[in-house]
Order: sequence, then C-alpha cells, then structure tokens
Amino acid sequence: MAVDRPEWFRWWQVPAYALLWTLVGMSFAGQHYLTSAKVGVPVGWGVAVASALADWYVFGVLALPAAWLASRFSLTGPHWKLRVAVNVVAGMVFSLLWILGRSALSQIFVPLRGAEKPFGEVLRYVLVATFFFNMLVYWMVVTGTHALAYYASFRDRERRVLELEGRLTSARLHALQMQLNPHFLFNALHGISTLMYRDVDRADSMLVRLAELLRHALDRSQQQTVTLREELAFLDRYLALEQMRFSDRLTVRREIDPALLGAAVPNLILQPLVENAIKHGLEPESRPGCITLRASRPVPGRLRLEVEDNGRGMPAGKPGRVGVGTANCRARLVQLYGTSARFELEPGSEGGVRAVIELPV
Repeated sequence: MAVDRPEWFRWWQVPAYALLWTLVGMSFAGQHYLTSAKVGVPVGWGVAVASALADWYVFGVLALPAAWLASRFSLTGPHWKLRVAVNVVAGMVFSLLWILGRSALSQIFVPLRGAEKPFGEVLRYVLVATFFFNMLVYWMVVTGTHALAYYASFRDRERRVLELEGRLTSARLHALQMQLNPHFLFNALHGISTLMYRDVDRADSMLVRLAELLRHALDRSQQQTVTLREELAFLDRYLALEQMRFSDRLTVRREIDPALLGAAVPNLILQPLVENAIKHGLEPESRPGCITLRASRPVPGRLRLEVEDNGRGMPAGKPGRVGVGTANCRARLVQLYGTSARFELEPGSEGGVRAVIELPV
C-alpha cells in the first residue's frame, strides 16, 4: 500500500533541504576546525569540511524516513503511549543506522581519526561517541516535523475560515439585495397603480420603463460592485420613471466629479436613498422638489457620495428616516467594507435631508 509523503514536502524543496543540511554541516566544520587548532591538534580545513558534511548529509538522508514516521505516529494522536514507544525505538534505529552509515563512509573516503583501524573497532568508537547525540538529532527532526504539521494545519484552518467568511458575506449581501428588489418593485408598482386612475397613457409608459429598469437590474444582480458611471446610469433610468410620475414637480441636479466615474461602488447603493428621499421628503409636499446627487473626493483614497433633497426634512429630536432602503444600505456597507465605510443621514442645506456615504477607493 502506497504511503503519501507529508503535505509540507514538495520535490521543488529538495535544493532548499540540501542547503539546510549543508549550512549546518559548514557551521560544525568551522567549529571543528577552530577547536582542533585551539587544543593543539589542528585539522585541515578540507578535512573538517568533508568530515562535517558527511556527518550531516547522513543525518539529512535519514531525516526523511524519520519525518515520515513522526507524521505517521504523531505524538498527539490516540494511543499516545504506543506512539511514544514507536518513536523511542525509531530514534534508536535512527542512531544505529547513522553510526553504520557514517562508519562505512569514513572507511571509504573520509579521513577520520582511527580510520586505519578495523571497521569493527571504528564502529565501536563511533557508537560510544555519538549514539545519544544521534538520538537527540532524531527528536529534533520529530519536533520540526510536528511544528511544520501544526503550521500547515493552522494555515489550512485559516484558509477555510476565510473561505467560509467570504461565502457568508456573499450570502448576506445576496440576501440584502433580494430584500431590496421586492421593496423597490412594490413601491414602483404602487406608484403606477395610483397614476392609472389619473393618466392611463403615462401609467402605461411608466410600466414599459419599469420593465426596462428591472431587466437592467437583473442583468447586474450578481455583481456586488459596479463603477460609479454604471450606478448613475441605472439611477437615471429610475429617476426618469419617477419624473414621469411627478411631472414638473421633480428636478434633479448632479454635481459629479468626472474623475470619479470609474470608481467602484456597491451595486444599487444610490437608488434606495433616492427612493427614500422622494417618498419621505418630496412626496408629502405639494411644492416642487429637487434631488441633488454629488460625488467628490474629500481626501485622497476616499469617495464621498451624497443624495440630498429639499423636502420635509428630519423631525426634531429624531434620528432621521429609517426604512428598508436606509437600513439595507447601512448593512451592505458594513458587509462590504466593515468599519472603513461611513453612512449618515444629516440635515440638508435647503431644509431637507442629506444622505452621505463615504467609501475607500
């Protein structure tokens, strides 16, 4: 039965793995070279390097099956006593294999003190000198394997959490958009039904325009953000529909910075604010009303959108008009931008209400 390699191991990492053991070997070679000179038994630099690299390359080769075994018999799984016992035995085997490999290597081409002696005598010397150190190296490999496994698990959990948060945010935004569309449709149909008793031809034209508007909204229903240019184009269609209902009682002013038309804004973010201004600010009044649309950049990196009416205004001591449109707008901004977006209702300059949105761009 085939055994999968640990998730953290990739073949493209082999050069980095070899470099790691080379660096460790070179550091021990330097230590060996300086120490031998200090005690009066100097060893040549080439001999020190060859000896140290042989030591640590053998460790590097044995570390691969040791790492696999450590991941296969993780100390944190069930039956921990059995797992610890397996790792203790594996550490002993690891140490003995290193001793055999290193002794054989020293006999072949690496000068080692005592190499001229018989292999059995060299083996006994290396066994006594290195057995417990080799065990320590094995447990360092086990520790490193567990650390890498924990890191990979942490990254995987983090990725899954981010994916779930993204899906949850998308679902919430979709739910908010689905809440907005029936609300808008109900208000539009209510306006048409009211007009039907006074002007059938105009009501018929409004119905045609409403169909075009809904088709345009459905085409963009899966988009969470659009450009400001697209948002204003949709708003123009909606305002044309409302102007048919109000005739000359509704005027629209635009103060839009052309440089901002390509900025990304939430889809259908302005229409409910305009609808709210008309319904609560202008419709109760008999006099002509005006809606002013503004887009500006108050500071670099920020986009400010305003929808202002000159209608009834906010009652004294009350927070302003709170309906489906404004609540929906606030909730969508929180979902898309968190605390980096701002939405406020404040008194307008001409007695009405100004809805202000600030977004990062």
